Amino acid sequence: MAKWPAYGRGKTRLSKDIGKESALNIQKHILNHTISVSKFLEKKGYLDITLATNGIGFKTSERWSKQLGISKFSMQGGGTLGEKMRRQILINSRLLLNGKKRDYLIIGTDLPDLCHLDLLEAISKVRKNDIIFGPSEDGGYWLIGLSKEIVSRNIISPFINLKWSRRDVLQKTLDNLSTQNLKIDFLSCKVDIDTIEDLETRTKSFHNYSYS
Repeated sequence: MAKWPAYGRGKTRLSKDIGKESALNIQKHILNHTISVSKFLEKKGYLDITLATNGIGFKTSERWSKQLGISKFSMQGGGTLGEKMRRQILINSRLLLNGKKRDYLIIGTDLPDLCHLDLLEAISKVRKNDIIFGPSEDGGYWLIGLSKEIVSRNIISPFINLKWSRRDVLQKTLDNLSTQNLKIDFLSCKVDIDTIEDLETRTKSFHNYSYS
């Protein structure tokens, strides 16, 4: 799921601290990195990519997808993030995959340290579980994985009525899922880049890793 990188329209919290031009450059860099990692695995046959766009119309989305080398795309549409995720699953299941059952990984484009092993681990874990999460430092999650069984049962309501800007999004999601007998697993925690603090945390973590 990606927002069209346009001056002053993305990374609004980050742009307040470092300026709109710098925030736009960071947004473009992370977006291209995410797509590069995903396309590498697609070429190896591990996954199929669908780009869910936001901030532009259908024709521009079509051109953008072609420029990025992605054959399948769809519009995110309106509503909350949970509603957008549900819409993407329905679109992909009914229109792009012709009803074929598949596991789903939903990721954003805010992860400068995303690597191939992260997605390979996610693919492995979603095959053994009902739902997987990639927790983020801000209390949310950078990845959601849904097994084909869960998708077929339409268990998506726990993601609908959430306040996505709060630091307890992951915990609230888990609370919503607690009444169901589901097998849940987790990936490593990462830093989404939304604010200057996120940049500083990511840089600090990098240095600690490099020089410890």
